[in-house]
Amino acid sequence: MKISLNWLKEYVDVDVPLRQLLDRLTMIGLVAERTEERGGDVVLEVETYANRPDTLGHLGLAREVAAMLGRPLKERTWPVVELSARTADLIDVQILDEDLCPRYCGVVVKGIKIGPSPDILRERLEAMGLKPLNNIVDVSNYVLFATGQPIHTFDLARLSGPKIVVRRAKKGETIRTLDGRDVTLQPDMLVIADEKRPVGVAGVIGGEASAVSETTTDVFIESATFDPVSIRKTRKALELSTDASYRFERGADIGFAPQAALMAASLLTPFGGKTSREIVDVYPKPRKPKEIVLRARRVADLLGADPGGPFIEKTLESLGFSLKSGTNGIWRVQAPSFRVDIEHEADLVEEIARFYGYDKIPSVVPPLDVLEPGPTDKERLRRLSTQLFHYGFDEVINQSFADPEKEAALASGRTPVAIRNPISSKAAVLRSTLLGGLLENTAWNLNRGLAGVPIFEIGNVYARLEEGPVERLTLGLSATGLLGVPGWKEKPEPAQLFHLKGAVEAALEALRYAALTFEEAPHPFFEEGAALSIAYKGEKIGVMGKVDGRLLPAYGIPGPVYAAEIDLATLFDKQPKPFEYQPLPKFPAVVRDLSFLVDRAVPYQEIKSAMEKMSVPYLEEFGIIDRYAGDPVPKDKASLSLRFVYRNAKATLTAEDVDKAEHKLLMALKAALKIQLREGGSE
Repeated sequence: MKISLNWLKEYVDVDVPLRQLLDRLTMIGLVAERTEERGGDVVLEVETYANRPDTLGHLGLAREVAAMLGRPLKERTWPVVELSARTADLIDVQILDEDLCPRYCGVVVKGIKIGPSPDILRERLEAMGLKPLNNIVDVSNYVLFATGQPIHTFDLARLSGPKIVVRRAKKGETIRTLDGRDVTLQPDMLVIADEKRPVGVAGVIGGEASAVSETTTDVFIESATFDPVSIRKTRKALELSTDASYRFERGADIGFAPQAALMAASLLTPFGGKTSREIVDVYPKPRKPKEIVLRARRVADLLGADPGGPFIEKTLESLGFSLKSGTNGIWRVQAPSFRVDIEHEADLVEEIARFYGYDKIPSVVPPLDVLEPGPTDKERLRRLSTQLFHYGFDEVINQSFADPEKEAALASGRTPVAIRNPISSKAAVLRSTLLGGLLENTAWNLNRGLAGVPIFEIGNVYARLEEGPVERLTLGLSATGLLGVPGWKEKPEPAQLFHLKGAVEAALEALRYAALTFEEAPHPFFEEGAALSIAYKGEKIGVMGKVDGRLLPAYGIPGPVYAAEIDLATLFDKQPKPFEYQPLPKFPAVVRDLSFLVDRAVPYQEIKSAMEKMSVPYLEEFGIIDRYAGDPVPKDKASLSLRFVYRNAKATLTAEDVDKAEHKLLMALKAALKIQLREGGSE
C-alpha cells in the first residue's frame, strides 16, 4: 500500500524524522519496504497484511501512527449543499441478496460541472500512481485511497427507472465493463442492476452503459459492503483485479459506508454539486459490535511481561476500541467495525504487544514437556508381530472366506456375513473367527512332518448386526506339538496353555498393555475347565484355552491344540500404560521364595489381584515360579511357589525389615484367601 506522507499529515501530526518514523512503524508491524521522494512529498511503500484491510487507506494507517506517537486523530467535517428532494424520491434502491450485500448506501448529487480536479486532488492521486481523469472519477479514487472504502459513481440519467437492484446475475446476462471488455455473467455473481440490465459487477468494476461521461451532470454515489468470498470468486472467474476488489476481498468496514458516500458528495460540492437529503441506507440486519473479554492476567501470561492496566486501556482506546472496566483487571472490549481481524482475546493481546514493544518482552526459553507420541495402529501391529516372532510364533495370512459348516461348528457367537456370489460353496461366508484358518494351517503343516506348529494371524473378522455388517481387527494364536529347536542337551517341550498365555502377555506388554487379567470362563471353542477370558481394565478383549477335542477331527488334527483370539480393535481404543522412567537402583534387593498351600479352586489371578491391593513395605515385585499338585499335597490343595523382591530405595534393607514386611504379607493373604504357608516353604 502506497502512503503519501503529506496526505497522512491531514489526519495526524507527524513531526518525527523520517528514519525514526520508519523504525517505529516497523516495531508495530508496518514495514515500509521502500520510500520515494516525489515533488516535495515522501511516498512510503508499506507492507500490509491480508487480515488488516483497515490499513489499506491513509485514515487507517493514521490511526496506527496516532496510537504510536500518542497523538489524536484530526477531526474533519464534510459539508454539503442540500437539495430539497430526498434521496429515496430520486432513486429506488433494493437488495435482493442480503447475504452477499449486507449494506448498501447511496446519495444523489446534481448539477455538477464536469472538469479537471484541483491541484491538491491531482497531487494525491499521482502520488498513488494514478492518472487524474476528471473531477467525478478522481473523487471516487480519492475516497478509496483516503479511507480504504471503495465507492462507485453512476450517471443518474443513464440508469433505467431510475432504480438500483442488488441481485445475483441471471443466466446468460452480459455486461460491457469500464475497461471495454464484454463478459458473460454467472448466476453466482452479484451485480448492480437498474430496472432493465446489469450496470456494474458488484465490488469489482462498473459498467460502460452507466459510466460518467463529459455530458454527466447528475450522479448517484454508491458506497456498500459486499461478501469477501463472493467478490474473490467473481474476480477470479472474470480474471479482473481492481483496487476495489482488492479491498472488498479482505473485508470493508461496514460501519463507514454512509460516511464515505457523504465524503464524496462533499468533495463534489465545489463543482456546483448539490446533494439529496437523507442518504439511502439499506441495512436489513445491523451487526452488533464484537465484544471480547480481556484479562490482565492473560495478557501477562502470553507476553511474559505485565504492561499494566493503564497502558492496556490507553493503547486499546487510542486504536478505536471501547472498554468497559470490570473488577480484578478484567475488561469487556468492543472492537470497532473497521477491525475485522479481531475475534479472540489473543488478538487483543497482540495489539497490546505491538505498542508495548517486542524488545521489552523478556526472551526466556519456556519449559518443554516432552510428550511421547502415541504409536499408530500400523506401528502397534509391527511391534506385536515382532514380539510374537521372537517368542517362537510364525505369522500366517489366510483368506477371509470361510466354510459355512465349519463356521457353524466353531460357534463363535457372531452371525456370519453371506457372500452373494461365492467362488465355492466351501467359501460362501466371511469368517467370523480366525480359529478356523489357524486350525487348517496347523493340519497342513502337521501333515508335512512338522513336530510343532506355533502360529499367529492378524486380520479382520466379520459379523452381521442389525445395523449392517461390521469388521473387527483381531489377533489369533494357536500352538500344538513340540515347541522349540531340538538339541542334544535340551529336548523340545510339548505346547501347553501356559506357554500360550505367556506369549500373549509378553506381546501385549510390548505395547504397554500390561494390566491383563485372566479368569476361567466357558467358551464354545474350548474344553470345559480349560478356557480363560482375557480382560484389560475390566473390559473383555479376548479368550484363550485348549481347543475342544470335538472340533479337531474335522481338520484332521490328532493332538491337543491351544489357541487364543483377541479383539485388537477394542484393545487399541484403550489407553496403554504410560512410559515410565526409573533410575537404576542404588541399593541391593532381597529375594524371598515362599511356598503356599491353596485351594485348587483358587486361581493365581485371584491371588495376584489380592496382593496388588495390599500395601506391603518395600515390596518391589512378585510372581509365580512353580505350581504343584499331587502327593504329598492334599487332593483339594495345590502348592504355589512365589518369588518376592524387596528393596529400599534409600538404604540397604536389613533382614529384620524384610521379616516384618513378610509377616504383614502372610497375615493379609491368610485373612483374604485362607492361604497357608507350607512347612519349610521359606527360603
